[in-house]
Amino acid sequence: MKVIQTPQASCKAAVGRCDITPPVGIYHRMWGAALHDRATGVHRPLFATLLCLQSDSDPASKPVILVSLDHCILDRQEIQSIKQSIARSTDAGSDNILVTLTHTHGAGWMSRSRSDLPGGELLAPYLDQLADQIGALAEQVQAQLSPCTMIYAKGRCNLAAHRNYLDEQQKRFVCGLNPTGFADDTLMLSRITSIEGNTLATVVNYACHPTTLAWENTLISPDWIGAMREVIEKEEGGLCLFLQGASGDLGPREGFVGDTEVAERNGRQVGFASLSTLATLPKPMTQYCYTGSVVSGTRIGTWQHQPLDSDSLNTIRTWHWESLTVDLPYRHDLPTVEETLQEQEHWQKLLEQAQAANDLEKIRDSRAQVEQCTRQLTRLGHLIPGRCYPLEIHIGFVGDAIWIFLPGEIYQIFQTTLRERFAPKLIFVTTLTNDWQPGYIPEASSYGYDIYQEVIAATAPGCLEVLIESITRRIDDRLKGKR
Repeated sequence: MKVIQTPQASCKAAVGRCDITPPVGIYHRMWGAALHDRATGVHRPLFATLLCLQSDSDPASKPVILVSLDHCILDRQEIQSIKQSIARSTDAGSDNILVTLTHTHGAGWMSRSRSDLPGGELLAPYLDQLADQIGALAEQVQAQLSPCTMIYAKGRCNLAAHRNYLDEQQKRFVCGLNPTGFADDTLMLSRITSIEGNTLATVVNYACHPTTLAWENTLISPDWIGAMREVIEKEEGGLCLFLQGASGDLGPREGFVGDTEVAERNGRQVGFASLSTLATLPKPMTQYCYTGSVVSGTRIGTWQHQPLDSDSLNTIRTWHWESLTVDLPYRHDLPTVEETLQEQEHWQKLLEQAQAANDLEKIRDSRAQVEQCTRQLTRLGHLIPGRCYPLEIHIGFVGDAIWIFLPGEIYQIFQTTLRERFAPKLIFVTTLTNDWQPGYIPEASSYGYDIYQEVIAATAPGCLEVLIESITRRIDDRLKGKR
């Protein structure tokens, strides 16, 4: 009998959400070209969406808690505070807590290092409250764990575009739409359903920088992710949890604007693309079976959805999580703190000259250069000391899918390669998890072209390729029963 299997999983699950919108007036500047410092209002609220998962076949297993936060970057100490708050409130150990960021650039830069700037006095109280708030949410959500099914799907959405463009006039690469560049359009989805058949959550895993809104925007915003969630939740019910994919070289086709309607349009595009794929999914715990022919005007081949067989039931109860650490060498030409301070001083002098001359264009440019140096100092200060960055990866084998969580901003070739190697197994890739360092990890071939992501990358050429091979071997070993 011919059977078509729909990838799925059986486990316990619960989901919850809280509003984490910062107060208006808080420090908001995320862009070097921005001329404002404080947020002037709210486009859409920011959320923390928390998903708690646990094996339904292993009573000794600990829950895995996944938190998706509407923030761009958070310092390592803030992530650790959130994890500690969750650990105090739940049965999940620290290794089972994954704090990931949607990476919306409309949230502003939430770092205590900015406390001396306009609106910075609001940062520490906000961040202190954030950890407590998420800990309380985790306690509530874990208490709601119940048997569920997860049904997986793969769709397509062309919002994401390649974002390394060669400016022919300037003879240099800029960070912006490259209409001829390859862009991974894979949309990974999971619908989580209670045993009563109610949708609890929809997980959307897509790789596209939330950079619709840029320096002209002064509003707190989840960028396109807010409208996407609204579209899906209105139709599907439950909560939508977004996981940012390997989007280091991907951004929205239309972006870097101040118009929130563009962010709304981009979000609706991803939302409707998700719904189009979700509409094709059958009921959980079923398989599509060929049931023979019926004589009509011709012989009609018939198919029916039937309950899963025993082997399939065992497979979808697969539950295994593990972690590995891959040491990524730092680049040999990584700027020093002293060099960066000298460059910053140079641009600060030019900024003062531009301000004295009231030259708005030069004020914007030099202010942006000063800010770039400030951010480089921040990056250097947050790197783990030593010759290598120890990058920790978490891998979950959940039913018919593999979930990969890792820090930093990774180029799309990471996910396209792994998905190609392990097809037809579905792979969810989530970046910016438990830390935003070591920042960008580009593919080796992009070094040496003065591309933004490569210029500020801390790790050496070849690190992305090492990462891919290390994870490939670990997954291979697991699937072949060697681990």
